[in-house]
Amino acid sequence: MNDNSAVIRKAIEWRDAPMALATVVSTWGSAPRPRGSHMIVHADGRFEGSISGGCVESAVLQRAAEVIDGRAAHVERYGVADGDAWEVGLPCGGEIAVLVQPVGEGGFTPDLFGQIATASEAGRALTLATDLASGVTGVEVKEGDFLNRYDPPRRLLIVGAVQIAQSLVPLAQAIGVTPVVIDPRGRFLTPERFPGVELDDRWPDEAVAARRPGESTAVVVLSHDIKIDDPALVAALRAPTGYVAALGSRRSHAARLERLAEMGFAAEDLARIDGPAGIDIGAIGPAEIALSISAGMVAGFNARG
Repeated sequence: MNDNSAVIRKAIEWRDAPMALATVVSTWGSAPRPRGSHMIVHADGRFEGSISGGCVESAVLQRAAEVIDGRAAHVERYGVADGDAWEVGLPCGGEIAVLVQPVGEGGFTPDLFGQIATASEAGRALTLATDLASGVTGVEVKEGDFLNRYDPPRRLLIVGAVQIAQSLVPLAQAIGVTPVVIDPRGRFLTPERFPGVELDDRWPDEAVAARRPGESTAVVVLSHDIKIDDPALVAALRAPTGYVAALGSRRSHAARLERLAEMGFAAEDLARIDGPAGIDIGAIGPAEIALSISAGMVAGFNARG
């Protein structure tokens, strides 16, 4: 998944100015940024986003200025050839192709940024298609087009305002996942314990269902109280939730699966639950357990991408 949300927001903010959009359309070897990564460039030289992590941005800014001045959309390639660095090289040894197109007719029309934002707010993904020969982007897909999927921002619904959750919140924020902490127990769910984080004191099944979790949402239950955890898992499994995980031992997880099976969930539904939650790193203590859960969540998201 590419997080182009900052680029989309900036493009909407600059919508009345001439702009160019740079997009990674193919990669080879150890390319620093994945296909679909964007950089938006304002006519005054300001830009947002990255297409190489800093290796070739200066050259792309020059190409973008030419497009803003009237040059047609075109593809530029950067990398290493025959052991010698090109005029602009990638130190990692990779190679990328970058489409530079005007924001407007003959390229990426401004309304497309609004369509992406609208879909994201509704929790839906949107796929746009680009004809690389003409440099024109639209919603209609034709054979041979470059396809770029825009997923909603990733969210993490943490059920159980426990100590592990206090470590999990900043880890999620550091990797661009927006956390929400859910717990009907008022003594656990306080702004002092979770400063600056959205808190939800509704019963977990209601809180999870109300947020309509999709492929870009994770639900992780941590309370160790089946009256809290099980309803949250039921709501998560009834939606196309991208990652579902539950804390506990293998023994407690087996009992959990039995309870959910008795509620009518099939084996393929239960297989969606990562339990015990996270990647086995021999974690000791709340912070390390939170780290293993964060890694499991990223692996789960990326496996669906």
